[in-house]
Amino acid sequence: MSLLLSMAAFALASSISPGPVNIAALSAGAQFGLRPAMRHVSGATIGFTLLLLLIGLGLNELLDHWHWLIESIKLAGVAFLLYMAFRLAADNGRLNADTPAMRPTLLYGAAMQWLNPKAWLASVAGMGLFAAAGDAPSVWRFAAIYFVICYASLACWAYAGTFLRQHLNKPARVRLFNRLMAALLVASAAYLLLT
Repeated sequence: MSLLLSMAAFALASSISPGPVNIAALSAGAQFGLRPAMRHVSGATIGFTLLLLLIGLGLNELLDHWHWLIESIKLAGVAFLLYMAFRLAADNGRLNADTPAMRPTLLYGAAMQWLNPKAWLASVAGMGLFAAAGDAPSVWRFAAIYFVICYASLACWAYAGTFLRQHLNKPARVRLFNRLMAALLVASAAYLLLT
């Protein structure tokens, strides 16, 4: 039982702490409301869980031999964060924009996790702690716990965004909020480049 609680505590600490995917969930909740933001939450949770499973089942051993791949993922993640920051900063501030490409999607949420260095670090560290021997039942158990906690954590960020929505009743406020979120994404990207 204590192992399961340790797994849950690790998953909660990694999932609820601020990061690019959480910022995107907050922003999606604020701009589009909870229901559309949950597409992002679902995609990000599925994407992360798949990454976690693959790391636990041996992908990390492959990455140990291909260091250039890790650096490529890091650079792709930074580029993706900067792209997202640009889109947020350039947004016109109208809530419920009719452009479907601007709305949160399942695929976008999943792709964010695969390009999110925080997700890679959490996957490698978590599997190293709780399933280092590559024991398949431990890998699946940890992934199942992480799925539930990741989903709930990201949903909390999206839900918090819906509370901000009532204060974002003017395009100028939305633009300010979006630019703040863009600045946080740029800061995340800068941090990743420096580490």
